[in-house]
Amino acid sequence: MPGPEDDLALLAGAARQAGRIALSFWRDAPKAWDKPDDAGPVTEADLAVNDALQAMLTGARPDYGWLSEESKADASRLDARRCFIIDPIDGTRAFIAGQQGFAHSLAVADGDRIVAAVVHLPAMDLTFTAAADGSALLNGQPIRPSLAGIRDARVLTYRSATDPEHWKNGQIPPFTREFRPSLAWRLCLVAEGRFDAALSLRGVWEWDIAAGSLIAERAGAAVTDRHGHPMRFNSPRAMVDGMIVAGSRLHGDILARMA
Repeated sequence: MPGPEDDLALLAGAARQAGRIALSFWRDAPKAWDKPDDAGPVTEADLAVNDALQAMLTGARPDYGWLSEESKADASRLDARRCFIIDPIDGTRAFIAGQQGFAHSLAVADGDRIVAAVVHLPAMDLTFTAAADGSALLNGQPIRPSLAGIRDARVLTYRSATDPEHWKNGQIPPFTREFRPSLAWRLCLVAEGRFDAALSLRGVWEWDIAAGSLIAERAGAAVTDRHGHPMRFNSPRAMVDGMIVAGSRLHGDILARMA
């Protein structure tokens, strides 16, 4: 069976191809519509990228399972030792708006752990990579998270995460909230130390965070669900119960202050 580095090379090549496809639609008025059940927007580019990635990746690894935001659920993935976990375009709203902050998120799970990961932002020419037991890299160079504590930390999260009800005694920690459209990119921004933490107090889809979680972990960040437990992937629900991703000191500070 291929090793994590072999899978990483496969993912990296597929991510570059995904980027070329996405950029052929970007800022060219791609067709877009809303998915059922308030699941957010999707474009013809999302589907074109998804189809290309599925053909390329499962063609190379036919015994791997497949989990993607834009593919019909297939329970057979739960029986596969390894599984691709893919978000063809993470940050679709940004993509539709012609903004640069969209990403392709590609990961391989071995059992319930991620062992190879790529997050590629083609409009910005940024590629984050990691394999199990290897270094986290940005465009081939090692990255590390910040050493910040909670005071004045820059935390990537959504507005309602700072509601008093989520924090002990209603005391909102003294951090600065910021936002970026792609969840995968947020984890990578923490991995490279440009921001200090990424936080979600609600469930997050596996395809949004699978790749970024390994990249942040291999960079040296603490990566857990909202309760401080290790993340597990290729689950039946394909969802993780929130997330706290930060340097070890800040991670502990955030977790200790949560209600």
